[in-house]
Amino acid sequence: MRTPLIFVLSLIASLTVQTSWAAHGYSLWGELKYPPHFAHFAYVNPDAPKGGELRLVSNQRTSTFDKYNPFTIKGSAPAYLTNLMFDSLLAGSLDETAAGYGLLAQDVTVAPDGLSATFRLRPQARFHNGDPVLAQDVKYSFDTLVGPYASPGYRTVLEDVAGAEVVDAQTVRFRFKRPNRELPLTVGGLPIFSHQWGVVDGKAKPFDQVVMDMPIGSGPYRIGPVNFGKDITYVRDPQYWAKDLNVRRGTANFDRITVKIYKDNTARLEALKAGEFDLMRFFSAGDWARRVNGKRFDSGELVKAEFRHRLPTGFQSYVLNTRRDKLKDVRVRQALGLALDFEWMNRQMFYGAYQRVQGIFGNTECQATGLPDAQELALLEPWRQQLPADVFGPMAQAPRTDGPHSLRENLRQAQALLRQAGWTYRDGALRNANNEELLLEYLDSNEAGARVVSPWARNLEKIGVKLVFRPVDFALYQQRLQKFDFDITSLAYQGTNNPGQEFADLFGSKAADQEDSGNHSGIKSPAVDALITRLTGAKRKADLLPACRALDRVISHSHLLVPQWSAPTHRMAYNAWRLALPAQVPPYSQGETWAIDTWWAK
Repeated sequence: MRTPLIFVLSLIASLTVQTSWAAHGYSLWGELKYPPHFAHFAYVNPDAPKGGELRLVSNQRTSTFDKYNPFTIKGSAPAYLTNLMFDSLLAGSLDETAAGYGLLAQDVTVAPDGLSATFRLRPQARFHNGDPVLAQDVKYSFDTLVGPYASPGYRTVLEDVAGAEVVDAQTVRFRFKRPNRELPLTVGGLPIFSHQWGVVDGKAKPFDQVVMDMPIGSGPYRIGPVNFGKDITYVRDPQYWAKDLNVRRGTANFDRITVKIYKDNTARLEALKAGEFDLMRFFSAGDWARRVNGKRFDSGELVKAEFRHRLPTGFQSYVLNTRRDKLKDVRVRQALGLALDFEWMNRQMFYGAYQRVQGIFGNTECQATGLPDAQELALLEPWRQQLPADVFGPMAQAPRTDGPHSLRENLRQAQALLRQAGWTYRDGALRNANNEELLLEYLDSNEAGARVVSPWARNLEKIGVKLVFRPVDFALYQQRLQKFDFDITSLAYQGTNNPGQEFADLFGSKAADQEDSGNHSGIKSPAVDALITRLTGAKRKADLLPACRALDRVISHSHLLVPQWSAPTHRMAYNAWRLALPAQVPPYSQGETWAIDTWWAK
């Protein structure tokens, strides 16, 4: 699954004070777990030894990389580069939601009217080239990320930030267009890089031409040996300026982190069994159940482990591109969803490992259930004429084929919806009034994806819909997604306990026309835009919940997404002879990134 551009979202924070104040961190709706001057996060081993190497495998979609700049549109950057090389003003914790603590910034002051946030930088903060991290670098990073050469997702998330200004060498102030509880930590979570990055002979190159220039960040790692097409090694900076800071104690423990690149999933799995790398996260239930075995597992060198988490389920989905004429009618989109038999797939293909995704806020307080309450109705009512009538009824549930339900009945409903939408069977195909056949293309960068899509395609064929599997190489796949050149694809959307401006990138009308935005479905809805504005402007949790639940109803009943599945655990195989891990598993960890950050070499 390709993960859309969602970033700085774990650092959402807010302001509930009546006067300006400075603090060591923020929590969106309540008190911070960690007090000022805390020693370290509870889930790390503060005495973890430094040294050794962590050997990783590239993620399943990115086969290689062709740039060191992760912030521009074109090309692919190496895996994990942003997290390892770029510090931010604030750092999030993995055992609480919506909290951030000072990293580059030693404190932050928020204006009484909520229209600005001022960060005071730590004087000891240093970039990899030895230069101090100054306010001008923070301003430069912000200006660059909202500029014309960076991925447009940054501009969307930062749309309500009016600008950044240098107060003095160690102080930077962000001005906001309107009070928004998430903005202080949204800007606090931005990756910060030096204004000298891309400067050659005293002249700065346009940011889109900063491609293979070595990044100048302030994170715990630098780029080390690189074997293009095969692997990249990040080397721990022994002089890392924050190595003794409380938010960094017990982290960045490996001297080297090598990411090996394999273009084929089978090759990755066999390389793990052969001991060529130390850690691999599994997304395939079939691989996990049947193929993660061998002599190294028998000896105990390699261990299969499932780490339970409390993360939002996210909304991994088949995305239906409503820019395509054949997918503009909500009845057609609903019919496609009725043909997906998750219960059969989970039983026959996934070994019962998954649960069905429900809405876009599963496993959070924002998840809508039952009928809309009075507050939700008050937000929805002004848009009644523009919304599907079902939005005002019970919350949408993914179709089922177990118990009293059946695939046969679902397909009958799908056929009825297609007839209502003007599609009838004639001349050997399902056709509309223009005699166009209902033929759709499923775009994927992994040929193995055909196995999972095939049951859905067979069911669609029973009602006259032809779904053609179209595998392409990753570079072309990425290019077509950026240009929205697809009918249907599969995307893994991260969940959040505290939705904010990032949903304007995922579902906002303006983002629908921005190349490389997260709005892959192409939805343009004034109602959705208004609800996103309401949730981003919420001053209390009691204001947020009705807005996000109403948004959940609108997106679900619009049938833009055919919900897939999620797992309550992170499935990882790792080398127990080489790696050690903390006793406590943080509830909001992100799988292998937790291992990269907090594990250590034996």
